[in-house]
Amino acid sequence: MRPGPGKCVLFDVDGTLIDAVDNQRRVWGTWAGRYGLDAAEVYRVALRTRPMETFAEVAPDRDPGECLALLHELEDDDVRSGVYGAFAGASELLSALPPRSWALVTSNYEHRVRGRFARTGLPVPPVLVDAAAVDEGKPSPVPYLLAAERLGVRPEDCLVIEDAPSGVEAGLRAGMTVWGVNTPTPAPGVHRHFPALSDAAPEILAFAGASARYSG
Repeated sequence: MRPGPGKCVLFDVDGTLIDAVDNQRRVWGTWAGRYGLDAAEVYRVALRTRPMETFAEVAPDRDPGECLALLHELEDDDVRSGVYGAFAGASELLSALPPRSWALVTSNYEHRVRGRFARTGLPVPPVLVDAAAVDEGKPSPVPYLLAAERLGVRPEDCLVIEDAPSGVEAGLRAGMTVWGVNTPTPAPGVHRHFPALSDAAPEILAFAGASARYSG
């Protein structure tokens, strides 16, 4: 493996770089409606678990394969027709980072990330760890540790940027520095908290040694 840079930044996607909260709520609401379930309760569970775990908790009598197929259909349709955007400063931030100094670590799937990034004009890095790449998702540290391995850096040299408690926990368990963004209050355990991604951008770039390149 070609050695990566000394410091790397690992970004969550939904809620961190892409503003997709309303989309996620709508997708899960539609999914819940198909099975006659309470949309608010389903979404509450989905926020903290992977889809298969969500199905097991909210619809244990349903075929999980069928549940997943419907969810994939709804999410793929949202990528094609949903209305969403990147958070302020995201494009400038990612474009200013040195090559191979950053990666995406998402509980979503790569084709959806690429679809959303294409629609919002965000660059896609060489390293993207998605739900299909790991057997254990967040809050397991496995996704973040895999991203560090693929970049060729040590976990202690990685900065995780997250919005969700499960992602924060994953980064902390991986032995990484974790900063929270896009939430009014800090998630438990974060080393630093910023109300908006744009507030964190100069500090993120300084961590990666790219502060002079940021124009956001």
